[in-house]
Amino acid sequence: MPSATRNAKKLSYSCGAATVPLLGKCLGEVLDDTAAAYPENDALVVRHQQLRYRYAELHTEVERAARGLLALGIQRGDRIGLWATNCAQWVITQFATAKIGAILVNINPSNRAFELEYALGRSECQTLLLIQGFRDADYVQILREICPEAERAPFGELHAEKLPDLRRLIFLGANGCGPGVAQADGVPQGMLGWNELLEMGDKVPLAQLREREATLNFDDAINIQYTSGTTGLPKGATLSHHNVVNNGMLIANAMRFTHRDRLCIPVPFYHCFGMVLANLACVVTGATMVIPAAYFDAEATLRAVVEERCTALHGVPTMFIAELEHPAFASCDLSTLRTGIMAGSPCPIEIMKRVVNQMHCRELTIAYGLTEASPVITQTTTDDPINLRVTTVGKALPHTEVKIVDPQTGATLPLGEQGELYTRGYHVMKGYYNDVDATRGVIDADGWLHTGDLSVLDENGYCKITGRAKDVILRGGENISPREIEEFLFTCPGISDVEVIGVPDRKYGEQVAAWIVREKGSELTAEQVRQFCEGKIARFKIPHYVKFVEEFPITISGKVQKFRMREIAVKELGLESEAGIETA
Repeated sequence: MPSATRNAKKLSYSCGAATVPLLGKCLGEVLDDTAAAYPENDALVVRHQQLRYRYAELHTEVERAARGLLALGIQRGDRIGLWATNCAQWVITQFATAKIGAILVNINPSNRAFELEYALGRSECQTLLLIQGFRDADYVQILREICPEAERAPFGELHAEKLPDLRRLIFLGANGCGPGVAQADGVPQGMLGWNELLEMGDKVPLAQLREREATLNFDDAINIQYTSGTTGLPKGATLSHHNVVNNGMLIANAMRFTHRDRLCIPVPFYHCFGMVLANLACVVTGATMVIPAAYFDAEATLRAVVEERCTALHGVPTMFIAELEHPAFASCDLSTLRTGIMAGSPCPIEIMKRVVNQMHCRELTIAYGLTEASPVITQTTTDDPINLRVTTVGKALPHTEVKIVDPQTGATLPLGEQGELYTRGYHVMKGYYNDVDATRGVIDADGWLHTGDLSVLDENGYCKITGRAKDVILRGGENISPREIEEFLFTCPGISDVEVIGVPDRKYGEQVAAWIVREKGSELTAEQVRQFCEGKIARFKIPHYVKFVEEFPITISGKVQKFRMREIAVKELGLESEAGIETA
């Protein structure tokens, strides 16, 4: 396959060079290989649970859990939901389900009753593993709201009216406690405790697990991940062993990961960022997974890097901003850091520079992708100069095709022109679970996944994301990129973080609105923001509305929900009529 842009036609098409072969292995085989190669290497360090596993120990625990699931009669292709924050049981379950060919369904820890019922029902989950709760949400109580039968039914005999497929509930313990503590907290009525599951596994012959593994194929589906919900109702992207194993390997290669690296993981496991970019990138290379807390905590993350001597750190921009601005930052020696990934949302140039210079992440990479692509499509490398790491999302990963397409005509555009990014290759999902029509809507007959992201590809294959097709602000016939205005406003003194959206306007169609988080101690005003813009950017790009906030509405994975910001702005500004919303 070509490794560079097709110069003959100067079209925006590129394919990442196949410098390394793809792995034809199931997820369990990858863990087997790594545990055999690095048995004494630290595999998993979970600081809030005070748990440490070497690779040989992690492998043993994974196989105990896998045999326990076999004891429950779970079959290849059965769906197993996992509703938990970051913990050791999450990682163990990730590999245990893969070893028996079950499909792991990642449940967002922020879900409440409506969202939980939707995810479990749409995925037809037969088994659910859950912790006690997350922040102010009691998972056990929420489950009983939609499934009152759970409180009365003996384990394994659940028959719920709203969730007819759900049969088994497995309790992982209270939030933040270790597996050994879970039983002391008491297992809710009708549920099986985590330790009981492991004990059941001890009674299942290892040969039975090996028999199941022998039936598996690396193209089998092993994971359903519901899209983050930044637009519309979530859809279940179905991923295979082949999808995630190889994406994890190629991501690790881009960071030059080895068994000597130690990765601090503050991003959530339920999302591809934690499950693939972090966990699988580590396991495929023998690197160490370091979990600082059950969910993101800036100080816990900084302490984990220092005390565990981490060489890499992952996060979305909002996480890096919180770490840089935390009072403990100045006292933390982060000199062990070398690399990592910033992804999940566009990286502000000023923040990238601070992470490289002040956090010592001189080889920090930028990754771009989406759940439907397992998830990474393009990534910068550790050798890319800083200007490319702050202005692009890198090149297509090996074995990955990308092209830029005119959204109206479907024609491949010339280099340098903006259009929708399409991608094709090993990484494209198998489809949306039980939704053929939605799958056809994003994967065309030639196998191209339509990302919905506006992009530009240069002559060297570097990709620049210019926005979501639906995010472009249309004001008086002018197309305005929110990203462009955000990058400019980051240079304004007193601004810590900013997001730009379009809000409806009767005269111009849309107006620019900026939501701004001030730096600590700043008394920046809306008028000062506009004065800063005067003469520096076109007048039609200057924010018509400025709103100061403490934080943005975000998903648990850190993605800013611009659709929610727009809803709030329309209501607060009284723009329902301009937006075509009927009011009582």
